[in-house]
Amino acid sequence: MAKIHCVNNRKRINLTAKKLTLACALLTCSSYTEAQYTPLTQEFGIENQTHEMHQEFIAARRKAIPNILSPFQTPPKAMVVLDENPEPWQEHKLSWRRGITATVFWVGESATERNPTPNYASSWDPNWQKNYGGVDHPGKRNGFHPAAFTPKLNPFYIALPYNDIAPGGSHQPEASEVIPWFWRSYKGNWASVCKGRWIAIHYRGKVCYAQWEDCGPFTTNDWQYVFQGNAPKPNPNGNAGIDLSPAVRDFLGIRSGYRVAWKFAEDHEVPTGPWNY
Repeated sequence: MAKIHCVNNRKRINLTAKKLTLACALLTCSSYTEAQYTPLTQEFGIENQTHEMHQEFIAARRKAIPNILSPFQTPPKAMVVLDENPEPWQEHKLSWRRGITATVFWVGESATERNPTPNYASSWDPNWQKNYGGVDHPGKRNGFHPAAFTPKLNPFYIALPYNDIAPGGSHQPEASEVIPWFWRSYKGNWASVCKGRWIAIHYRGKVCYAQWEDCGPFTTNDWQYVFQGNAPKPNPNGNAGIDLSPAVRDFLGIRSGYRVAWKFAEDHEVPTGPWNY
């Protein structure tokens, strides 16, 4: 009986050992399975991965494009073109020129000591007096017009000391660089981009508008003053920097030697007035 009991105990021990081995194997298998687990966002997030790869590709191409040479010989990068018509408050060249001595001149004026060049012709119109209709006499007036006739051109005109046309008919070498509206108004040789330009003239609260029709006083090359705001070049008329027609004189109520302010004006800035001729 004792032997049989020992055999039964041995079988129980062997059975218990097999159960423990099986349990360890299950535990080991469970741990291995957890170590190999892949999140669903990685296993099924193909769309997100593709989008990210596409964005990286686009970014790489954008970075590479500027370095690709064009077979059509165009610049590898776009040229930046500055707007030549900025807002008035951003453009120094269009600001007021203040404290400028003004003198009065007129179509048909004869040469004098203080006006060495007669005004039968202008810098841009060899037949200025004829095209105007006669002499714009400063002492014989009918309102803002000469008393003897009705002018064919605008009686509100001025002169500034710069001529953009060179003697040969081409434009002065600095013209395209210093005149803000040059390329907007360019029409080729012999055609001034300054003639007819509107000017605003201010004196003690009154503003008159007139057109640039001649060059002077005294000089025709003072672009540093006209376009860059420097002081006018010295001259015998108190360093005058603008000539005004009799109509402008009468509208502002001034005479030669008075100091005024002036600036360039765009067409759309010119209000209705006697200068709308």
